Formats: sequence, C-alpha cells, structure tokens
Amino acid sequence: MITSTKIESPLGTLLASEEDGALTGLWFIGQRHFPKRVDEWREVADAPVFGQLRQELGEYFAGTLREFDVPMNPGGSHATVFQCDVWKAIAAVPFGRTTTYSSLARSCGKPSAARAAGAATGRNPISILIPCHRIVGSSGALTGYAGGLDRKRALLQLES
Repeated sequence: MITSTKIESPLGTLLASEEDGALTGLWFIGQRHFPKRVDEWREVADAPVFGQLRQELGEYFAGTLREFDVPMNPGGSHATVFQCDVWKAIAAVPFGRTTTYSSLARSCGKPSAARAAGAATGRNPISILIPCHRIVGSSGALTGYAGGLDRKRALLQLES
C-alpha cells in the first residue's frame, strides 16, 4: 500500500509517497505531472522513511547536506526501462554541477534520444533527491522543470 505525507519546504509544500519502506515519490503540490490518484493513498506522517526525508531535506535546505541517504524506489510498475536509466543518470550528477539532456541520453546508451531524455527527466517522480533541477539545455539555458523555473533557479542557487 502506498502511504503519503506532506512536507513543508522553503520552496513550497511537497507531497511524499512511500511503499515498503522506500520513497517512491516527492512532488511540489500542483506541479506538472503531479500524481493523479493521491486520494487513494493513506496518509501516514510518521513512517520512518518520512522522518528521515524530513531530516535530510532540512539539512539540504540549510546547506549542510549534499547527498541523500533516503532509500528510494522511483520506478514502480509504471516506469519504462529508459525512464529508470535516465533517473539513475540524473542521480549521478554531482551536487553543484549541471549536465545536459544530450549528455543524459549518451550516458543511457541512446545518443540520439535527447528529447526522450528530456521527457523522462520531466517525469522524474522524486524531485530534489533525484536532482533533475541539475539538467539544463545544450546552451546551458535553464529549460523546463516540472516544479517551475523559479524553483529550479532556487535549487541551483542553493547548490552553488
């Protein structure tokens, strides 16, 4: 069963979901690609993974945490192999660095799939921890972010 909780952050309220002790989602309320069936999830604020997530997000926003240790399972049964590959490649982008959609596609063995890598990036179900805010256009321009470009700028500024 999927459980969820809301978490306040300096950039707005987040909805977190977990299943079997692993984080399965973290979205800004109202962001693009927000899950549709959250009303079917059971709200459980005190699940251990949520406690760890709250602590680590607090440290991240305070500028004292660079890597998250929260157990994650972003794929679920709805993700494609390519999406999971892209999310793993995003997770490998170091704190304070950026990479491009083209580089993501190459690292997933599909050098001509930059647009597909962009689409998979937009569907990343675990914001911040799988740092899709670190993905930029080939010119270095800030392009789409499901949570909004203002939040993307703020996250990149926090990490600079």
